[in-house]
Amino acid sequence: MEDRVEIIICGFGGQGIVRAGYILGYAAAISEDMESSFVPSYGPEARGGECASRIVIAREKIDYPFITTVDILITMSEPAYKKYVNYLKKGGMILYDEDLVELDDKANRASGVYGIPATKIAERLGNRIVANIVMLGFFTSMTDIISYDGMKKAVERGVPSKFREINLKAFDIGYSYGEKLKKEGKPKLEELLKH
Repeated sequence: MEDRVEIIICGFGGQGIVRAGYILGYAAAISEDMESSFVPSYGPEARGGECASRIVIAREKIDYPFITTVDILITMSEPAYKKYVNYLKKGGMILYDEDLVELDDKANRASGVYGIPATKIAERLGNRIVANIVMLGFFTSMTDIISYDGMKKAVERGVPSKFREINLKAFDIGYSYGEKLKKEGKPKLEELLKH
């Protein structure tokens, strides 16, 4: 990991974007003993409107907690992608929900672009709202910022206890999807959902 990494998680209200940002920041600070800042933002509508989480993770004290140039863009809606892709630095990374986001030429500024059907996976698990946690599992696999154990502990702590089991399963499937994608190419959902 670089000394400072700037991440935006974006989508629309109701997708758990803010919770995902909180969990990611918590995992960095508590599980990995790094510095982190977390700044959520919402559009004028609570549910269905645009929202984003801005997370800065650093090895040293964070002197400026706001995003300047995005290293990793995690996007779960096309309007959010269009708004935030311009902040992505050349050579950055895009992780996106491939069923909800259609990329354009601006994605070419990234050196790594990886899609996952996060919402489809969540629906197959029985609760669309866990797509954010599927995405955190995918993020954990595709980057070297937070360890598997560190993020899993943060997910366990960051979700309501009555939904803990489905969220942990969502995390594991997102992580497994990333691992298989790196080694074998696009995995089959049926195989991942069996476990």
